[in-house]
Amino acid sequence: MAYQRQKTNGYTNGTDGNHLRRLDLHDSSRDTSADERSRSRPGGHGGFGSDSQVRGVTRRHANRRSRDYHRDGGGGGASAPGWDSSRSRSRPGRASRYGGVGAGQVDEILKYIELHWNFMASSDCIPIKVALQLMDSSSLGLADQTDQFTEAHMQLQNALKVIVNEHHQGFNSSIGTFHKIQAAIHSSQHRVRTLRAGLIDAKRHLGTNRPELKALAGSSQSYDQMLQIISTIETLQLVPDRLEAQIREKRYLGAVDNLLEALALIRKPELEDIGALSELRVHMSNQEQILTDLLVEELHNHLYLKSPYCEERWKNHMRHSTASPATEAGDANISATDDDRAMYSFLSTYEGSMPMQEDTTKNPEADTFYYIQLLIESLNKMSRLDMTADKIEERLPVELFKVLERTLSEVEQRHPQSVLRSGVRGRQHALTAVNGSPDAEQKATLEDLLQMLYAKFEAIAEGHRVLHDVTSSILKRDAVSSSDSATLNRSFRELWKLLQSEIRNLLHDHLATSGNVAYKSRQQDMKASSNIFRPQPRDRNRKLFRLQDTLRPGKDGQLNTDLATEREDLEFILRSSVPGLVNSNAAAAGRMNGINGFGMDNGDIGPDRSATGHKLLVEPSVFNMGILLPPSLTFLNHLKDIVPSNSSGVVPSTLTAFLDDFLINVFYPQLDETLLDLCGRCLGDLDTFQPDPHWPNFAAKAIFKGARRFLEILEVVCALLDKLPHEQSFAQLVVAQMRAYYDRCFEWSKGLLQRVQMSRESQLQEGATSPGVGAVKMRLAAELATDGDINDVVIELLKTSEEKEKEVLAEKEASLLLRMVKSRELEDADMIHDRKALAALCTLHVSMKWLASRCAGLRYISPYAIDTANTQAGQTRRWTVDLASKPTDSGNNNSGAPSGPYLPLDQTTATQFDAVLMSFTELGTLVLRTLHIDLRLHFLAGVYKAMDTTYLLAQPYNDPDPAILNLSNSLRTYDAQLSSHLLETQYQFLTKNLHILVNNALTGLVSSVPAMDTHGNARMQLNVLVLQQSLKSLQPSAEVNKAARFYELGAQGPEAVVKFGVKEGYAVEDLRALVRICWDDQRDAALGSREAMMAKLGGWPERKTSLKGKKGGGRPPRPGAE
Repeated sequence: MAYQRQKTNGYTNGTDGNHLRRLDLHDSSRDTSADERSRSRPGGHGGFGSDSQVRGVTRRHANRRSRDYHRDGGGGGASAPGWDSSRSRSRPGRASRYGGVGAGQVDEILKYIELHWNFMASSDCIPIKVALQLMDSSSLGLADQTDQFTEAHMQLQNALKVIVNEHHQGFNSSIGTFHKIQAAIHSSQHRVRTLRAGLIDAKRHLGTNRPELKALAGSSQSYDQMLQIISTIETLQLVPDRLEAQIREKRYLGAVDNLLEALALIRKPELEDIGALSELRVHMSNQEQILTDLLVEELHNHLYLKSPYCEERWKNHMRHSTASPATEAGDANISATDDDRAMYSFLSTYEGSMPMQEDTTKNPEADTFYYIQLLIESLNKMSRLDMTADKIEERLPVELFKVLERTLSEVEQRHPQSVLRSGVRGRQHALTAVNGSPDAEQKATLEDLLQMLYAKFEAIAEGHRVLHDVTSSILKRDAVSSSDSATLNRSFRELWKLLQSEIRNLLHDHLATSGNVAYKSRQQDMKASSNIFRPQPRDRNRKLFRLQDTLRPGKDGQLNTDLATEREDLEFILRSSVPGLVNSNAAAAGRMNGINGFGMDNGDIGPDRSATGHKLLVEPSVFNMGILLPPSLTFLNHLKDIVPSNSSGVVPSTLTAFLDDFLINVFYPQLDETLLDLCGRCLGDLDTFQPDPHWPNFAAKAIFKGARRFLEILEVVCALLDKLPHEQSFAQLVVAQMRAYYDRCFEWSKGLLQRVQMSRESQLQEGATSPGVGAVKMRLAAELATDGDINDVVIELLKTSEEKEKEVLAEKEASLLLRMVKSRELEDADMIHDRKALAALCTLHVSMKWLASRCAGLRYISPYAIDTANTQAGQTRRWTVDLASKPTDSGNNNSGAPSGPYLPLDQTTATQFDAVLMSFTELGTLVLRTLHIDLRLHFLAGVYKAMDTTYLLAQPYNDPDPAILNLSNSLRTYDAQLSSHLLETQYQFLTKNLHILVNNALTGLVSSVPAMDTHGNARMQLNVLVLQQSLKSLQPSAEVNKAARFYELGAQGPEAVVKFGVKEGYAVEDLRALVRICWDDQRDAALGSREAMMAKLGGWPERKTSLKGKKGGGRPPRPGAE
């Protein structure tokens, strides 16, 4: 076997022997201590030199090895594989501490040896003794285990050979490394010895006293100080360039740090006496002031949106304000806070408890709020927060003024056609406007102005909110007292005060019509031009030419932008080259435009500027309030979300209180004054009660100009009030003007129906001798249409719709009118003869009816109606709070409001409104009743004149009575006015059943005829025929057969009258009168006496020749009657 060959011959070659020797060294180093390795092994190279090494072998060891051997599978040569496999199976995955395949075999062999041959690993083992025991075949010997020992030895040799083959290179290199380490240790020991000797020598020399070293030490310190000063000077010389670069790159925190460090260095006592640093010291001090001013200016540029990086911030607000109502309602959660999210996201992530660390990787100006924080932190490092707060408060009015001026200029460029030019357009508007409401162009201009201005104000408020929160965090971090903190952090409170003032001035400037400069200048021009011979002084306020005018809009509305572009380029170059030299573009632009430090024009305030100095783009009018208030209230509601929670002096819930005060103390009186002025002009113009030439566009028949203008005023005012709080005091102003219009129309109608006469009784009582002077009385139709039985019947006629009932009422009316005519004398002054008066009354009726129906469409009971008159004492009514809860678009809400203009009312005001509408209707009805009665009085007067004369003609006549002809002519005139100015329904009401009145008049007034012969009866029948033809023009179905039959009976004689009169339904009194006038002594002698025939009708009537109490035979015959 290989094991036997190795035992007999030793190692097969030198290499294997060397490996085994190195392995022995390695094992000894692993299993023994350093002291043991230092001792030489006795007994030569083999290690068998001492007898004590075999003393530890005992019988117990032999028995244990024997038991272990038999337990593991027997002895002999076959034991090794079984042992090998059992050990590998018991620990299959155990890692070897020697590494590699051979190392694993070594571990297994070592474990086997430790288990079975452990006594040989002891220091007391004697190899010779063990060898003898292996050769001893007795019961005490180990000869039976010789094969196991040989196999274990062979396995161990093979494992070692594998390890040597795997790691021989490492073993070889470790030998060299060991020698190097040993050499390094020897070298280190030598240097340590040398150093020790040097230290001992240095100690000896240091103990020796040498005076020259003290002088050298002093010189060395002086030289060190000089070097430090030179290094400091070199550092300070680099500061200006580094500072300028940092300022140019907007790295203000680093610039402030460098500047403060440089100032601390240059102000050291050791540098005070260096004269060469005086100029640099002055420059550093100036840089401190320049940097402070630059930081303050940059802060103002971003607070007041003068930086180009701030454009998008306020434009986002403007885009949101111009979104459609549907978009606002549907996407409120998506787009309502697109721009607000920037501020809120900044404040949510802002951590002010730690000093700010500047981010040099981004442009600081791109994020406005980050930039504001950077500027405030920089100013705080310079201890300039108190000065900054004073500067902000000092410049706040001017900056807001300039913001408004820039906004006005931008809007002026976008709407050049609507801008007032030197008051000319304002004067034309004042002369041509009917109701003073803004036109579409002016409305668009004003809406654009408000949207842009409030978007900028909101962005400015956000900047001040960030300024407030950053300053609060800094003051809290620096442990500043609360009183000082309130003093230093007052910018938002001052901003709110000025925003209130600007909004109030803006509203007032666009409402103050009484302060219209154009109107005043026009009045002054009229007064000055009244005397053309008086020398006129030159207007020294008028500027003929100014260089500033080159930057203002020309006649075509375009701006000269060439000079503005060149100026902006120059300022940009100056700001880039020398930071701090140019503070603001706006300031330079203001100087070039002739604007002084207060934002006012250095020249006179032109006619297109308000009292506050701002340019007016639209004509001031109270109707602008409907455009001004909603965006103002929306802005204030947005401002509530921006107000800091810990801001002193600003309460979010009361932000709109000043608008309530403005509505009460400014707008309400102006609305009242404007309504009085507009309605006064509407009622006082000469053409108020003239027909409107454009009436076909508004009504079916002609209406008055004043009625149309008044309705336009009402619609404009209602459209205005819809956009305001539904305060009932505003609605009551409208109701009061409607009542005033009714009073004016009523008084005007009374003027049409009045007449001047002196009654006989008053003449006797007052002794008046002038026939034309007397008391003012109404015409008879007006009196009868006001009160009495006739008025009641006419009212019933208006109400009923049944034809039979109308005929019955017409009979009753005719009876009452005949009774009235028989009791009093009808004069021409009692009736309306003037065609213009008739047309005016007809138009008044149509106008009142039209106005009442149109005003009824304005009536709306608003669920948001409020009445401050019912507010209890000590309570302040918040109008704007109610307006905020009202939908912005009444036409699209679910409250049931009409789509057109409407007057928001509550129940109390609606009752007053209904009363005025009832007055309109009643006035129109009164006029209609008056015309109804007057037309019938015309008939009665004409018939009475025709019958109050003798009909003893003695000859035939081929023409009717002149009174009948005059009546027919007047009826044609009357009919022409009625048919052309009244609606068909009203016309039918006036002309319906006139034939009943004519029949009753021709028969009932027969007693007024003094006498009649055959020719007179024929003329009377001709009169009846002519009247029938006249009635046909008014009422085609009119018939006067009753009157014709009446006089036909008279022509047949008294016998026919007595025989058929009562049967045909004529009145007995009228039949008696007919018998009296148609009696002919020659023809009717056979019938007896006239009195006997009249007695057959019943009773003996007294003779009445006239209803006026006249004596004799009545009125003398008219010329041509004989």
